[in-house]
Amino acid sequence: MDASKLTEGQRAYEAKRAAKAGMSLDKWLTQKEKRAREEAATAAREAAAAAEPQAPAKKPGFFSRLLERAQKPL
Repeated sequence: MDASKLTEGQRAYEAKRAAKAGMSLDKWLTQKEKRAREEAATAAREAAAAAEPQAPAKKPGFFSRLLERAQKPL
């Protein structure tokens, strides 16, 4: 994020946040942009992982079926 692209109000707000964090405005904006890129990359990885097809459910084994049948009322 470039400080020259910010409006006067945005620049004042970011300067106040930078001062609160103990940084210069340029360093604050650079760090903020880096965090935004990292969050976007993380979100993209999570979306890609969610899009992967999951393996079909495994058929219950013999004992699992027996126990399930034993739990059913008569």
